[in-house]
Amino acid sequence: MPDLATLDLPSATVVLREAVAEDLPDLVAMLAADELGAHRESLERTPEALRPYREAFDAIAADAAQLLLVAADGRRPVGTLQLSFLPGLSRRGAWRAQIEAVRVHEDFRDGGVGAWMVGWAIEEARRRGCALVQLTTDKSRTSAHRFYERLGFVASHEGMKLALEA
Repeated sequence: MPDLATLDLPSATVVLREAVAEDLPDLVAMLAADELGAHRESLERTPEALRPYREAFDAIAADAAQLLLVAADGRRPVGTLQLSFLPGLSRRGAWRAQIEAVRVHEDFRDGGVGAWMVGWAIEEARRRGCALVQLTTDKSRTSAHRFYERLGFVASHEGMKLALEA
């Protein structure tokens, strides 16, 4: 996979690229490395524990409307986000981009990696003709709210979810 962008930090050079299957254990670890993810993600790295993640990865990789991105310091993933492109009838048939699962490894937080990844995603949405970029963030993540507001996002809607039991 070619690098999509490069960020030079004082202590490292980070590249943005599409995720590959070998990244999966590190991506799952980043998803599980906070107070909410710790309760909903698996901390095990066994093939059986990673199976549902691998199935989801394969579905994302096969869908041209999905990008699973990795910010990597060398081969080590230090950040990730998923960018989805959604067609819609509203807004005169406008496309929108949905940003999901933004995570930065604790060693790289507050260093600009998250803003850089989201900024790249916004520009990619613009390049693909999207009319808007949207995301959701849990109400308890007040620092994430401040982060997204600094990037220009506005809390314009009230999001709702319905958990479906398997």
